[in-house]
Amino acid sequence: MTDLLLWLHIGFAIFALGPLTAVTMSTPRFIRARDLNVLRYLHRTTRIYAIAAIGVFVFGLILGRGSLGAPYLSASMTLFIVAAVLLVIVDRDQITAIRVLSDENPDGNAKAQTGRIAALSGIVALIWLVILALMVWGSPS
Repeated sequence: MTDLLLWLHIGFAIFALGPLTAVTMSTPRFIRARDLNVLRYLHRTTRIYAIAAIGVFVFGLILGRGSLGAPYLSASMTLFIVAAVLLVIVDRDQITAIRVLSDENPDGNAKAQTGRIAALSGIVALIWLVILALMVWGSPS
């Protein structure tokens, strides 16, 4: 049973976190290009993969249920929650950028959202890497 949980945890990490990171990091490019169709698609994709990313957390909790007090697990869970909060902010900024760019006002731009999404996406990507390092080198086994 533990092997199945580990496979699910790693599978969700690969197939949810990777695409989620790619989608959020590519959003600023399409805000600058003012491509609303792609932005709407990226926003929807961000939400889908963010929901799928919860599977990483859930299977990680189930897998580590006996040692959740271990420092590397506590730090990883805390960082995951921080990343989730940052992704909520990215989602909000994507919505704002879509709203601003869909107005017929040619002066409306989403520069603030572009910068914030780029910065937060980079931070989230770094958080995923720190969590990966904690899982590989922080684990006593």
